[in-house]
Amino acid sequence: MWGIGGYLVPLALVTAGYALFQVANNTAIMTGIHAGQRGAASAMLSLSRNLGLITGASVMGAIFAFGAGSGDIALAAPAKVAAGTRTTFAAATLLLTLALGIGARAQQKGRASGPA
Repeated sequence: MWGIGGYLVPLALVTAGYALFQVANNTAIMTGIHAGQRGAASAMLSLSRNLGLITGASVMGAIFAFGAGSGDIALAAPAKVAAGTRTTFAAATLLLTLALGIGARAQQKGRASGPA
């Protein structure tokens, strides 16, 4: 319905948001590291980010296939593809909610313990 623009505009927005987050996140992490350890810390940061991306993509693909209930998605009926998509988004929502809860709890513990 929206053509290629309906794909490119959201992709550009997500990419810009991801880039802005990564710059701020990496800066916050690296400023707390001793200068002699920044190389190792940077490598671990890159490794953890890449492992997370690869694992997340693989797990979400598996969840989609499970939700679709089809071994060959190219031959799956549209209703099966929709079911797989719903299952995948439900799992992503659950994981996001869990991550937000963990982050909120960590922030509360940080406030409770006071400044270091």
